[in-house]
Amino acid sequence: MFRKPLDLGLVVLIPVLFALAPLAYNNQLLLFNAMVFLALAQGINIIYGFTGYLPFGYVGFFGAGAYGASLTVMFLHLPAPVAVLLGGLTALALGLVLSPLLRLSGVYFAIASLAASEAVYYVIANPGLVNITKGPYGVSLDRVYSPEFSYLVMAVIVGLVTAVVVYLKRSHLGLSLKAVRDDPLSSETAGIDVKRQRMLAWSWSALFAGLTGAVFAWQISVFYPGTVFDPSISIFAIVFTLFGGAGTVLGPILGTVVLYGVYNLIGITEPQYFQLIYGVLIMVLVLFLPEGIVSLLKRGGANVL
Repeated sequence: MFRKPLDLGLVVLIPVLFALAPLAYNNQLLLFNAMVFLALAQGINIIYGFTGYLPFGYVGFFGAGAYGASLTVMFLHLPAPVAVLLGGLTALALGLVLSPLLRLSGVYFAIASLAASEAVYYVIANPGLVNITKGPYGVSLDRVYSPEFSYLVMAVIVGLVTAVVVYLKRSHLGLSLKAVRDDPLSSETAGIDVKRQRMLAWSWSALFAGLTGAVFAWQISVFYPGTVFDPSISIFAIVFTLFGGAGTVLGPILGTVVLYGVYNLIGITEPQYFQLIYGVLIMVLVLFLPEGIVSLLKRGGANVL
């Protein structure tokens, strides 16, 4: 799976750095949110960077994972780590249900995924289901609240999703996914099972979004449907991926570190300046760095993973 030392180094080093970061930087919530967006950006990378499908409704899997885990804790009284796994499986099940969307492409797929996410949100927030989903009144996981433990689990998930992206980057599966992305008709003629390849990427992407949403719910313990189904979560993850460089391992990492760092430097205290700087950065990206900031490293002769 890992053909070069750099591969294993990234998979191990990134979660270890996040795990140790609270010792040097006393803002665990900020670091946790950075890991959340990093995991989501890599999840976007799996489905978009390797297959070309851009899911505007990606947050639907995140929210499904959060509620799948939360309802498991509240009604089945299972331990939080088990609930996290079930949250991931809930998102995976939703991905299988929504798999017909893969028949679409381009903007049609993007809009359809957003519509599907909104539909899931309205089902969860429906006051008529208050006895099941708690409707618009939100859920509470105070009984299993453990910010330190959930933080470490999030670091592990970051390592796992990074490992999957490294595998796709190095393996024949990743090459075949890119072939399907660039020319599905020729790929099918060459003997590649296009539908199966797309479903694999879609399933991995949904699973990691669900696991991330489940750990997020565990970390904050109290939240409302609008919190975990906020469309801006998808937008941020997509922008981080594109800014860094889709289809690479380092791209989403760099994009998340740079843009989330900028957001926390000026976005909270000076939102008006943040919007301006954010807009300028995106315009520069589109005009001069369409392959993301990793393209600067490639121009410098670096062998970017």
